[in-house]
Amino acid sequence: MTHSDPVTAGWTRDTCEANGIHLHYLRTGGDKPPLIALHGLSGSGACWTPVARALENDFDVIMPDARGHGRSSAPPGGYAYRDHARDVLGLIEALALTDPVLLGHSMGGMTAAVVASQLGSAVRGVVLADPTFISPEWQREVYESDVAEQHQQLLGEERSVVLAQTRQRHPQRSEEMIELLTEARFQTRVQAFEVLVPPNPEYHELVRSIRAPMLLVMGSRGVVSLDTAQNLQALNPLLRSDLMADVGHGLPYDQPEQLARLVQSFVGPRVADESGT
Repeated sequence: MTHSDPVTAGWTRDTCEANGIHLHYLRTGGDKPPLIALHGLSGSGACWTPVARALENDFDVIMPDARGHGRSSAPPGGYAYRDHARDVLGLIEALALTDPVLLGHSMGGMTAAVVASQLGSAVRGVVLADPTFISPEWQREVYESDVAEQHQQLLGEERSVVLAQTRQRHPQRSEEMIELLTEARFQTRVQAFEVLVPPNPEYHELVRSIRAPMLLVMGSRGVVSLDTAQNLQALNPLLRSDLMADVGHGLPYDQPEQLARLVQSFVGPRVADESGT
């Protein structure tokens, strides 16, 4: 059943069947170019709310919860990037979306790259916000860390305690963002952390194979380095990069309006050209 979402009036939430599971999504709606926003590990579609507010005048923003997150299905297995990508392809088919823009952060950035590599020219543009483009060594380090155990412990905590800890750790974030991220953490099932099992898709080959214009957005204290960006630009002339100053990995959480402006300046002119305006 579709109904107004309490986060922002006028938006809707719904569920579709994709790749054999139920995917829940928020949607800003309207007869506008579709933009699919893919969140990171332990996030949810709702965590895009500030970015989507800034983009909804120009795009129909669709914000799915990845499998194992939010209100989507949580199957016992199948959390590799290829599974997440198949879910997004199923969402595109179920909602009959034409030439979508793909926007992905962290895990969602890698997923967006996998989807774009498979869709060819049937993508209007791809924005990768500090995606998980990391070395095999770093992948193993993250996988062997205790992040999944920490999450398991968090699920047993009082919500007020986690809210207070998040406020203390990220004093620059809005109260709305802290609430959304805390809610998303509690809705993330432990099996979702299986996405950390190495190896990640080989991101150099992924970027080389993408046939749509790409924008790689990095934080000055983020995961993807300037050297990596330069190497990827040498592999594919359709890629350009932008650096956000004084921000780490949490680009959509710390500087949502700035990220939205970068998306708009990258995709907006292309939309205008295609519509003849």
